[in-house]
Amino acid sequence: MGGCIAIVVGAGRGHRFGGATPKQYLPLAGAPVVRRALRSFLDHPGVDSVLPVIHPDDRELFAAAASGLEVMAPVSGGATRRESVLLGLESLAFMTPDRVLIHDAARPFVGGEVISGVLKALERYDGAIPALPVSDTLKRAGKGDLISETVDRSGLWRAQTPQGFRFKEIIKAHRAAEGAEFTDDAAVAENFGLTVALVMGSEDNMKITTGDDLLRAERQLGAGESRCGMGLDAHRFKDGDHVMLCGVRIPFASGLEGHSDADVGLHALTDALLGAVGAGDIGDHFPPNDPQWRGAASEIFLKRAGDIAKERGAVITNMDITLICEKPKIGPHRAAMVGRIAGILGMAEERISVKATTTERMGFTGRGEGIAAQAIATVNFPHRCL
Repeated sequence: MGGCIAIVVGAGRGHRFGGATPKQYLPLAGAPVVRRALRSFLDHPGVDSVLPVIHPDDRELFAAAASGLEVMAPVSGGATRRESVLLGLESLAFMTPDRVLIHDAARPFVGGEVISGVLKALERYDGAIPALPVSDTLKRAGKGDLISETVDRSGLWRAQTPQGFRFKEIIKAHRAAEGAEFTDDAAVAENFGLTVALVMGSEDNMKITTGDDLLRAERQLGAGESRCGMGLDAHRFKDGDHVMLCGVRIPFASGLEGHSDADVGLHALTDALLGAVGAGDIGDHFPPNDPQWRGAASEIFLKRAGDIAKERGAVITNMDITLICEKPKIGPHRAAMVGRIAGILGMAEERISVKATTTERMGFTGRGEGIAAQAIATVNFPHRCL
């Protein structure tokens, strides 16, 4: 098969959390914790499939939590986390993916940047984990409440998930660890002699272990970060029989001049979205002097900008574009343009606005020399605190 499969492990009972319902199925701002974890990987372009590992008694809970999500059929876990991971790996043995990511279902806020960082490191190492350097002073407890010593924190990191590995190596490591217990999959890999790299994790990538953690997660979701980006583009007319505007082919007496299909609307939207997530502009990703983009459909550019936004943990909340021209008339095509943009980005049409105006015959658009467009994109980073 090749590719990458994310194993989301949620077979535990959550005894430290307390309560009748395992923590991974508790609601977090309207969605179960495990659903948020699953969506993080389903939305990432570097992940091909997602495999849940659950407790055999939780089939109904999982079915409700994952309703509508295109995940693989869940695998029953074992008595310990390491056993659960091994059962998940064994279920994939016939598929032999190139890479696996192993993630705790109780970490609902893993961002696209963290996932991408782990995948990038797997190009060089047997394994990679996200982690954060320890910044607090560490104390070792002695008898009673007394401090026995201060621990040197230099070189110490706090491990997170997803922990990524080359599949053939990590399944051998887990098989060799039969009967032993380790605190994470990186320890299993280290015990087997694999090289495991550290990549920067995120403070947002918290693990819900106690009731206080769940309350903190609720607060974290309630204080997201919103950003806006603006895009502006223009193309002159040339000989032709149609123009492409916002992904829609419109018959016209002229065409638009450009290296790609010269869709001025999608170009402005692409720049707006890239700007909102701090990812440069369309020329950075699709250089106009690169022959592979000659005549290319501009929906490729907008789709890539949408993927970049997802990788960085952003949710696109609104796209607004104004087309500036005397001709052709935009009104008859607005609904089709909205639908096309919605389809490219996987958004609801109600979050997209396409408008048109003229410049009262002033300037190059007023003289009928070309078409301009300006766009604004609004995104939200729901897992970041302001």
